[in-house]
Amino acid sequence: MNKVIGLIAGSLRKESFSKKIAKALISMAPHGFEFKIILIDNLPIYNQDFDDYNNAPESYVKFRDEIKNLAGVVFITPEHNRSVPAVLKNAIDVGSRPAGKNVWDGKPGAVFSSSPGNLSGFGANHHLRQSLVFLNVPAMQQPEVYLPHIDKVWDENGNLKDEEVRNFLQKAVGAYIEWFKKNSTS
Repeated sequence: MNKVIGLIAGSLRKESFSKKIAKALISMAPHGFEFKIILIDNLPIYNQDFDDYNNAPESYVKFRDEIKNLAGVVFITPEHNRSVPAVLKNAIDVGSRPAGKNVWDGKPGAVFSSSPGNLSGFGANHHLRQSLVFLNVPAMQQPEVYLPHIDKVWDENGNLKDEEVRNFLQKAVGAYIEWFKKNSTS
């Protein structure tokens, strides 16, 4: 049975670079693993009242169950104002609540960040890592995955055309699988 690794793209935009990266990663899953895109676009903003009054939206229940059933997770994020996009932070919060029911707990993770500019989502990458420490998600340290000029690596159909980027992503996937094997409890 394959180990399922969730790919979470931290952007809602239809032509999101994070979503394109996630799609490119699907085919890079090695034997024994499956990469699955986990959608976060239908999660209402987290409100503790939902959990306090046993009235969690169905989308929360489905999302939490999906994350519980993953063996690991790769977060793919752009940068918004030197931090993670609100939609990604919301998904993290939804999965970490209610208190004591953190569905992220212990799942080996990785952070891939990108931007059209030179900084490659550095601020978002590191802010996300701060949250992952609290959630007990061991995050792959090397290689660090920062993808600059991400707007220039796709063809007109949204497929990855840049072989250097493809090779780097394949190397990062290989490193993540090794990281997963060393840190997985499943």
